[in-house]
Amino acid sequence: MAGARWVQTQLLAKYPSASLHVYTVWVPLPVSVSRDKWDPANMPDARVTQYWDGEHIISRWFANQIDGYDGISWGFYYLYGPDAVWETLPSPLIGSGGIVFRDREKLKRNVLQLLGE
Repeated sequence: MAGARWVQTQLLAKYPSASLHVYTVWVPLPVSVSRDKWDPANMPDARVTQYWDGEHIISRWFANQIDGYDGISWGFYYLYGPDAVWETLPSPLIGSGGIVFRDREKLKRNVLQLLGE
């Protein structure tokens, strides 16, 4: 959840007028994230849409289709610009990385580049 808090406080809150939309997909993880411990208030920004992927459907799809491995993608980010389209795969992919908190400076550079700053 540190990554979500960082995105909220260091990107969304610092750039309140930026035309961004964040889709956050939460997955169950031993000890740290479960449906009863998940608090969507961690990302209160109106530009955030949050999902609970209790069966790992979305996280398995991204791991397989975007990252190229059989497993679960969690803690990663995938950055797409305003011209992105979703046909077979969403594209063009501008940047990706993870775990979000570990790659936070890379994510910030990618977002600022996308915003033209």
